[in-house]
Amino acid sequence: MNPAELVKLGREALVMVLLLGGPVLVTSLVVGTIVALLQAVTQVHEQTITFLPKLILVGIVMAASAGWMLELTVAYTTRTFNYIPSISE
Repeated sequence: MNPAELVKLGREALVMVLLLGGPVLVTSLVVGTIVALLQAVTQVHEQTITFLPKLILVGIVMAASAGWMLELTVAYTTRTFNYIPSISE
């Protein structure tokens, strides 16, 4: 296996991390920002208020995208396992 193929596998791994974590992180960021704005406007500064909406919406996003995430993970794992025979060369 030449260095270019290793770089390709590493790049694919980083893209997978971004694709799998992105929707959850973006959802958490958007919900946190909206709740923070509402807290600033209403001057209610309770820390537990931000936790429940984030938890619910992140759970919904994860449930909605679970099939897509599983497909991506299986495809990446299959490609990676298919490279194993070429490592010994």
